[in-house]
Amino acid sequence: MSTKTEQLKIYDELISQCPRFERKGKSMFFCSANGYMFSIQNKVGEIGIRFAKNVQKEYLKKYNTTTIESYGAVMQGYILVTPEMLRDQLAVISLLNESYDYVMSLEPK
Repeated sequence: MSTKTEQLKIYDELISQCPRFERKGKSMFFCSANGYMFSIQNKVGEIGIRFAKNVQKEYLKKYNTTTIESYGAVMQGYILVTPEMLRDQLAVISLLNESYDYVMSLEPK
């Protein structure tokens, strides 16, 4: 089992491969654009990525994963990035970029 510090290193490595955005936060780590958060590392070190509802539903099945919780609340629209998913980091990087494109398509906040 990875520690939160190890998970943050993984999260940072993934984000470093995405030049259009960067990780933010000092105690809760996340990425945001256009006024919307689209990826998160929760307090236990789990990584979540946000999608449109129909895409989230598809990816929950495709990746055999669940939603992610942060501070006791289910993060609507997010999927949990599982250890199995992290074995293919290029696929996760692609999901991060897809999520960024999704929030950039929304009306700015």
